Amino acid sequence: MKKALLPVFALMFTATFLPVHLFAQAKDSTHTRYTVAVFAPLYLDSAFDPAGQYRYDKNFPKFITPGLEFYEGIKLAADSLKTEKVELNIEIFDTRSATQNLQQQLNTPALEHAGLIIGHVTPTEAKTLAEAALRKNIPFINANLPNDAGIARNPSLVILNSTLQTHCEGIYRYLQKNYGTSNVIFFRRKGQMEDRLQSYFTEVEKNTPSVKLKSKFVMLDDSKPFSLDNHLDSTRLTVCVVASMDENFGRTIAQQLSASLEKFPALLVGMPTWDAIIDFNRKEYKDLNIVYSTPFYNAKTDKTSNSITNYFKTFLYARPSDMVFRGYECMYRFGKLLVDKGSNLNSSIGEKKYKLFTDWDIQPVLDKQTMALDHFENKKLYFVKKMNGQVIGVN
Repeated sequence: MKKALLPVFALMFTATFLPVHLFAQAKDSTHTRYTVAVFAPLYLDSAFDPAGQYRYDKNFPKFITPGLEFYEGIKLAADSLKTEKVELNIEIFDTRSATQNLQQQLNTPALEHAGLIIGHVTPTEAKTLAEAALRKNIPFINANLPNDAGIARNPSLVILNSTLQTHCEGIYRYLQKNYGTSNVIFFRRKGQMEDRLQSYFTEVEKNTPSVKLKSKFVMLDDSKPFSLDNHLDSTRLTVCVVASMDENFGRTIAQQLSASLEKFPALLVGMPTWDAIIDFNRKEYKDLNIVYSTPFYNAKTDKTSNSITNYFKTFLYARPSDMVFRGYECMYRFGKLLVDKGSNLNSSIGEKKYKLFTDWDIQPVLDKQTMALDHFENKKLYFVKKMNGQVIGVN
């Protein structure tokens, strides 16, 4: 993968600094061709010296990978749009540029008439881009950051990677639907994040119109060895929810449950970050059903996913990551919406046209004090089960 991606990266370096559009999908025409601005951490100045030589020889630093994969998805989507004769100008900006900061990039003439901003961002970058989008009255698609970054009263902000509160709401409703009669234990540790998680679960329980779960919170001291046996039931299934973002805490819970499955049947429900934990394929977690939520589940059985996978296999000798598919879907779906809706895109951002891999449900989020529109957020969650190295979607 590393060797194969180097020519692609070199091409990115050349194209980004040419005084032309990186992509121009169609010939000049008499009608409006909208501009999409894409911001991603490409680290071009870090990867190449002033002479354009790659600095890392045959190595490929991990810090470069997410932004490059997102870019590759954007690029493939641009090719698809060009094939469909969808007219868009797509401008790519490296948020790790050493010659231009983010504000300078936003002030470039190419963005004067932008109709859409897509970003793979940090919290600070999200604020800057959201402010620019609000001034221009255009949507800013936050493709990766699972929170509002402290941004308030900004109806231009669209959060695709659902917030932690949305995940807690979704987990509670999932358990109501599938395990409404089971005993549910929320295991947590001491910490501010854990306090917040507990408040989210408590709030959804308080406001639920359905029958409440048979649940309780158990505080565990993870500064020393602890046992779960006293909290489990040998006669029926116990649903165990790890109400903590600490992955080591989650692994410890999972190991204990796996080791005691024969005596104490259990289902483990984790946090959305568990998608990145590859340890769960190991024998320490044998036969344990682990469920977690994600807004980006893709079974990769559709024609477009197979095409992307085959492209990576054939030309890059690699497998596309989830970030490739996310970049592709963001560019393709919202790019086509922009061409359809033009200056009305902000009010039409939740339309479900042009669905590809995921069934995004983009909903308005209201300020609880004023009931005014605060931002938009993807409220659609998928639930995924991991067991013995197998990953499948569940309802």
